[in-house]
Amino acid sequence: MPSSSSSKRFSDLLKFFKNEDAALLSPIEPLDQTTKWASKLNLKSFRQAAVLVPVTKTDGFGESSIVLTVRSSNLKSHAGQVSLPGGTSEEQDRDLTATALRESYEEIGLRPEEVEVLGQLGELVMPSGYRVTPVVGIIENDLDYAANPAEVESIFLAPLSLVLDTQAYKRSIVTYRDIERTVLELQFGDYRIWGATAAILYHLAKHA
Repeated sequence: MPSSSSSKRFSDLLKFFKNEDAALLSPIEPLDQTTKWASKLNLKSFRQAAVLVPVTKTDGFGESSIVLTVRSSNLKSHAGQVSLPGGTSEEQDRDLTATALRESYEEIGLRPEEVEVLGQLGELVMPSGYRVTPVVGIIENDLDYAANPAEVESIFLAPLSLVLDTQAYKRSIVTYRDIERTVLELQFGDYRIWGATAAILYHLAKHA
């Protein structure tokens, strides 16, 4: 039987990005109100980055998913954490969408021509000194991915119906640079989705 919940959420997502206001979303605010300290700094000194939120089309069972990665345990920062494909903007990138698409190809082998870009979400300012712009795109549900072992340990798909369920997100406390911060987290099987990734997905869930 098709999943009416997943199919509806996928349709809601498409409708949301057809709305002209979708491109004018306010910045993403983490629970610890990172923007309060960020407002005191020169955000121009923060490095621009972008991530892709790859949403698969519904399959024969009406299921849609979001592609996520587990970062390599050898990375210097955020090793082993669940993440969206993406990274720092580089000179050759014409815009932040190009950044998200380039990084996604480098990390999981997702070619730019395989992504139908819907639009962008508001910017997320991070304590680590980055300004991250999420780019949402639609992809086919039967693509093959290739994890770049230097950056990605594994690739998995989380149900869109779960990701867009605001009630599924919980609050927890983490310590970053000796400061306790409140973050969101979403559990999917053995995968703990938290921090910036959860903040981005929760922001999408609240609006889509």
